[in-house]
Amino acid sequence: MLGSTRRRISTERIMKKFVVLVMLLSLIAVAAVSAATAKLSVPKGYEKWEKSKAQVITDKKSLFYGIHYIYVDKKAMKAYKTGGTYPEGSRFVVVNYTIRNEGGKQVEGKKSMVVLMQKDKKQKASGGWLFAGFSPDGKLSGLDPVKDCYECHLKDAKATDLVISKYSDFK
Repeated sequence: MLGSTRRRISTERIMKKFVVLVMLLSLIAVAAVSAATAKLSVPKGYEKWEKSKAQVITDKKSLFYGIHYIYVDKKAMKAYKTGGTYPEGSRFVVVNYTIRNEGGKQVEGKKSMVVLMQKDKKQKASGGWLFAGFSPDGKLSGLDPVKDCYECHLKDAKATDLVISKYSDFK
């Protein structure tokens, strides 16, 4: 009986240490993603990349409610057109605007957000992509790269290297 009590206590200690270890590793992964985004800025010159036609999202619950445009850099464009895995460093920038009505039509209002998605194999917690949100003036917005970005991309675009948009909808 004493031996089984010791084994139970030993097993409980091991489990507690394991749980603490998993929690620490999770915190480290989140901290690494946060640290990487803290050094980021909106890529200079992205306005010269290939630009999509306007995408209108009318679901007010959507993070992308409004009118947005997707900018795709040269490194990402080949995979975007043909499908497949994106090369390291591929970048997408999404610029979102509010919706305003003008003569009964939905037109873009003020810039509301800018989002960067960059292929970065170091970003393990977010599937090898770095996600960052910026305010209209280019400051980090506090967007959670895992909860606000990766989880949705994983759900909707696992088969397309986490890229939700399609080139066929681009032009």
